[in-house]
Amino acid sequence: MLSSSTRLGVLGWPVAHSRSPAIHNAALREVGLSGWRYQLLPVPAELLAETVPALPAAGFRGVNVTIPHKQAALALAEQASVRARAIGAANTLIFDDDGTIQAENTDAPALIDALPAAIAGATALVLGAGGSARAVIWALRDAGAREVRVWNRTPERARRLAEELGATAVEHAAPADLLVNCTSVGLDGCSATFEQLPVCAEALGGYGCVVDLVYSDGGTELVAAAQARGVPVVDGLQLLVGQGALSFELFTGQTAPVAQMRAAAAVR
Repeated sequence: MLSSSTRLGVLGWPVAHSRSPAIHNAALREVGLSGWRYQLLPVPAELLAETVPALPAAGFRGVNVTIPHKQAALALAEQASVRARAIGAANTLIFDDDGTIQAENTDAPALIDALPAAIAGATALVLGAGGSARAVIWALRDAGAREVRVWNRTPERARRLAEELGATAVEHAAPADLLVNCTSVGLDGCSATFEQLPVCAEALGGYGCVVDLVYSDGGTELVAAAQARGVPVVDGLQLLVGQGALSFELFTGQTAPVAQMRAAAAVR
């Protein structure tokens, strides 16, 4: 049986913007795990390898992992799911009682669950080539997408990732059934989104759905521009709650109270 005093957290750099503590602490209260708490864990890349193995002894049952640690987190795990291995990145680490580190990726199923229509046979453009992009590309390919294109500001990174996961690297954006932003553009709330991405606001009408993994109060500029053109959207908070709910169940063994997690995500 797990200790009545148990810690969870989210590893990232930066991570102060994360709403995961509010979401998970609301869920812990709802299911009656009063001795549990979820916290921010700001850890720079150079300290990740020594920090993660020390967490179980500090009372941690598990952690979520965000930018820029998802690929490195997988490498630190002794055990990993088939999905996490195939993606090459982990956003969830679970610590067994003996300290063994298990890796999972809940980003991929959360994305597919959130899409308004089936992706089988469709085309997609993925912006970015980091850990989140890896999960998105793998998820879309696994769900039967006909073609997944990958763009990155560094073309060589897009080419390497595309080769690994069976996608197509591109240097320019073109209309597709789905557009997914996996870059950090918009994370700081600035209004320069379309200066940093290969698609302009006017071109968003060429996409059947726009997904932005970034979240901010009132929605990102990308999401707002898509909505203004009548394009269905999936925003970062929806995805954060979706992957968080799956992680919560891995951490606690209890059904995630999704309604309470969504309500907590909306409060800032």
